[in-house]
Amino acid sequence: MSSKTNYYPLVILALVAALVGVSWLYVFDKAAQYNGNGQQQQQQSTQQTYHWKLVTSWPKNFPGLGTAPETFAKLINRLSNGRLTVTVYGGGELVPPMGVFDAVSQGTAEIGHTAAYYWKGKIPAAPFFTSVPFGMNAQEMNGWLFYGGGMELWREVYAPFGVVPLAGGNTGVQMAGWFNKEINSVDDLKGLKMRIPGVGGEVFSRAGGTAVTLPGSELYTSLQSGVIDATEWVGPYNDMAIGLHEVARYYYYPGWHEPGPTLEVIVNQQALDSLPEDLKAMIEVAARYANQDMLDEYTARNNAALLELQNNHEIELRRLPDDVIKALRVASDAYIEEVIGSDPLAKKVYQSWKTFADGAKNYHHISEQAYINARDL
Repeated sequence: MSSKTNYYPLVILALVAALVGVSWLYVFDKAAQYNGNGQQQQQQSTQQTYHWKLVTSWPKNFPGLGTAPETFAKLINRLSNGRLTVTVYGGGELVPPMGVFDAVSQGTAEIGHTAAYYWKGKIPAAPFFTSVPFGMNAQEMNGWLFYGGGMELWREVYAPFGVVPLAGGNTGVQMAGWFNKEINSVDDLKGLKMRIPGVGGEVFSRAGGTAVTLPGSELYTSLQSGVIDATEWVGPYNDMAIGLHEVARYYYYPGWHEPGPTLEVIVNQQALDSLPEDLKAMIEVAARYANQDMLDEYTARNNAALLELQNNHEIELRRLPDDVIKALRVASDAYIEEVIGSDPLAKKVYQSWKTFADGAKNYHHISEQAYINARDL
């Protein structure tokens, strides 16, 4: 008797196996497509390029002040391998020198290089992030901003304007300025017309002088023609570059009004938010580099320029008399008390600033100052 083989179970198993195989192929193909799209999207994000405008308050490529934003922009271009290019415009090329903050706030330019104390009219707390008379030097300002809570306060102050600040340079202690008249006592300040802007100008006026605001391009002719009797600018490096030693005889120190002015890199918040995280980090790194690089340059260039002025030009280097310095200090303290008394945010910033400044001064009495005194023995 012959037997019939039952193939139905084998056929069913083969069909099930084929169905499973087709399903896995479908899933694998979809996964590959997903991964490919994800990688493509990530690659597109990495390869996307951004072209930003940087406006400044300085003449393009002006020594120190004008070269700092160029240094910042070039470093960004290098770090990003061209993914973020920054084009620098000098003061007046795209917006007026004093229009930088508004231009960045409104998005006319994505980024700016300027100084916070220019905005004291709209932001009373702003000068504390640049420099106030008899305030902190460059080393102390960097300590407060980066390790003393200053940067967090700065960003809080600028947040309502859609602007993110970064420290972007420092000249170090400036000079008191160029004078066509001798200053032998506080009485010599009375009626003296001096180009000195910002908080320094307010203080100078309270001490008996007449503060005048002029752009740097007009200082030489104004001093030469007698429109002003004196002017401050920066220090030997920048002052010699515009020829102030040719139109004034007396060069006074110390720079009571700007002991360590921090310049700022300001970024439009929306523009910053549009960048991937690595480009945001590059902006932070480039600003930090420019901040230190500018201070290093001024330390070197001021030394050489002062020697040139003393050895090869007929100037007289003078120290301001003690009674003048004391009168300016009294006027400065009174002005700051008025500012913090009328603006709660300025008071909040000042309390942090003052606490740090007092601590730094206390330590520097036995460190920096003590060493300099010992070195001079």
